[in-house]
Amino acid sequence: MNAPLRRVAISVLVLFTLLILNINYIQVVRSDELRDDRRNTRVLADEYSRERGSIVVDGQPIALSVPTDDRLKYLRQYPQGPLYAPVTGYYSVIYGATRMEQEANELLAGTDDRLFVRRISDLFTGRDPSGGDVVLTLDPAVQQAAMAGLEGQVGAVVALDPTTGAVLGLASTPTYDPNLLAGHDLDAVRDAADLLEAADPDPRTNQAIDERYSPGSIFKVIVAAAALEEGYTPETVVPAPRILQLPGTTTDLENFNGSACSESGEQPLIDALTISCNTAFAQLGIDLGEDAVRDMAEAFGIDGEGFSIPLEVEGSTVGDIENDAELGVSSIGQQDVQVTPMQAAMIAAAVANDGVLMKPYLVDQLLAPDLTVIDETDPEVFAEPVSEAIADQLTEMMASVVANGSGRAARISGVQVAGKTGTAENAGPDHNWFIGFAPADEPRIAVAVFVRNGGGTGGDVSAPIARRVIEAYLDGQEG
Repeated sequence: MNAPLRRVAISVLVLFTLLILNINYIQVVRSDELRDDRRNTRVLADEYSRERGSIVVDGQPIALSVPTDDRLKYLRQYPQGPLYAPVTGYYSVIYGATRMEQEANELLAGTDDRLFVRRISDLFTGRDPSGGDVVLTLDPAVQQAAMAGLEGQVGAVVALDPTTGAVLGLASTPTYDPNLLAGHDLDAVRDAADLLEAADPDPRTNQAIDERYSPGSIFKVIVAAAALEEGYTPETVVPAPRILQLPGTTTDLENFNGSACSESGEQPLIDALTISCNTAFAQLGIDLGEDAVRDMAEAFGIDGEGFSIPLEVEGSTVGDIENDAELGVSSIGQQDVQVTPMQAAMIAAAVANDGVLMKPYLVDQLLAPDLTVIDETDPEVFAEPVSEAIADQLTEMMASVVANGSGRAARISGVQVAGKTGTAENAGPDHNWFIGFAPADEPRIAVAVFVRNGGGTGGDVSAPIARRVIEAYLDGQEG
């Protein structure tokens, strides 16, 4: 073979080698990326050629697929769209899947490995393939009460079963109608998405798990726990001056509206929590030291690390503390302390459950298309931040907040409620918080209510919403 032919042969061989490598790269390395690309019309046609499984609450589908007469054979529908949108998300021809539609996509689409036998059976029997169902832990009455209570506000409600971690309510406002994003009229879908994107905040943001805020005085439960861990009791007398000059500064820290917590300038710890005395808890945090406060916060899960329920939850954090002045401000839930409403509910749930924090979970069961159970969630311990004895003391103190102090608006006739209010300063009107649980002696529900820039106090804005949510759940349990 002469030299020119040899060069041509080598060139052809190199080109064939590159072609084979490229084909393998596309089919192996980029296969998932290309399959998930919403511009891939073959994948879209395949997805919409089979019935997608349902997302179910209390036996009723809150997301389901119905047959159509157009090119895409099934249409995703959300019968109570805005009520459950913070949980379901949407399944869109253009924008893909979000929230539970995304997290459970393989099961819903029927491609989950656990449905392999079913797919083989479909192939041989000629049966139309379909996806499995996802059964959630949500309680409809809790979700409805939470969303109704937040109407017209930017905020969130999280309700947990403190003994298992099951998420009973996950509400976020403003909300939206996922049906508008799931339609087959692509121009209408794009118009709906543009309107949502232009809104402030975007209603597709889940305020309960995506965002974190200054917790204000609900963080005093953490500081109280740290004090009890160090040997304090609810009756231990602590300094509670009308004004506290922060160490190393000329800055004065005051109580709400500049009031005095006591005539003597000191009071029992339980009274300081009951009326939410800022100066008492700022000084208490300084006296305990940063390590004690931070360690207790981290024990409750405020460690900067996110987690999954399986929706992803943003991590909560104490933030940086450079000196005692910043420690004092952090101890009343300001400075750089930032928590999600989910994390706030977890604080209440841990106290309610004798100091044992259960891992929150949103999915109860996964069902095959024939409704047989293929998986279910077993409750799992997340952390054990305090002992049962300390949890009992915190319960006593939080019950006093509702019975005698800033949380009176959460009181329920015939039911002892334990809770803590929070009013957090920020660039705009104050944020308003309430965390609590009931019944205090045998807790069945723990809640956190957050209203962004509510402008009032946690006691007058968030506590009444918490009361409605707790009542809705307890009434349903009795029924």
